[in-house]
Amino acid sequence: MKVLLIDDHPLFREGIALLLRPLVQPLEALQAGSFEEARGLLNDEADVDLILIDLGLPGVSGMEGLLNLRADFPAVPVVVVSANDDRETVLATLDAGAMGFIPKSSTPQVMIAALRLILDHGIYLPPKVFMSSQAPAPAPAVMVHDGVGGDAAGRRRTAADLGLTARQEDVLHLLLQGMSAKLIGRRLDLSISTVKAHTTAVLRALNVTSRTQAVVVAGRLGLRFDRQERST
Repeated sequence: MKVLLIDDHPLFREGIALLLRPLVQPLEALQAGSFEEARGLLNDEADVDLILIDLGLPGVSGMEGLLNLRADFPAVPVVVVSANDDRETVLATLDAGAMGFIPKSSTPQVMIAALRLILDHGIYLPPKVFMSSQAPAPAPAVMVHDGVGGDAAGRRRTAADLGLTARQEDVLHLLLQGMSAKLIGRRLDLSISTVKAHTTAVLRALNVTSRTQAVVVAGRLGLRFDRQERST
């Protein structure tokens, strides 16, 4: 697995790289101290699996950098790791296409749990987002422990638990990564109308009306994606 860490503090990048090392093997952690350096690495390295980005980058605002990453490299999931973790900022990063948000103020234990969830294709968001979210909680109710979701038995949910088909799970997985309907259709070899129909079904299953709400609820559930994308 190849992860790109984008932060202007080398010590923080090294710390995250060390945290990631025991979580998945083999692992290659690329590092960039600016958005432009990150763009160069992404152009040279075509097989990056995940990007972790700070919002406080030099030369370009973090939100602008996030938007540019999602526009230029839409197939690569992006997670924000930032000290600015108020609810408005977190939701704005979701609107910009991030699939998760880890506050820099998190304890090492929480950060490790969050990274483990993300590397397991889950969604992580700070607990404060769940507590004040207007997105309705799907039934059955779930418990949240330090922001890592699961059901009452501690088991993280799957798309099948929500009654979704295998193809709907594929669409939901890509939707949570901020991909457009057009890109999802191209990735899964589906028509735009079919993608929209699947999107309507998955939003209904999560009892939400937008991608941002879907990410929040997926984080609350600790939703897990076990399947690889299937061809039509």
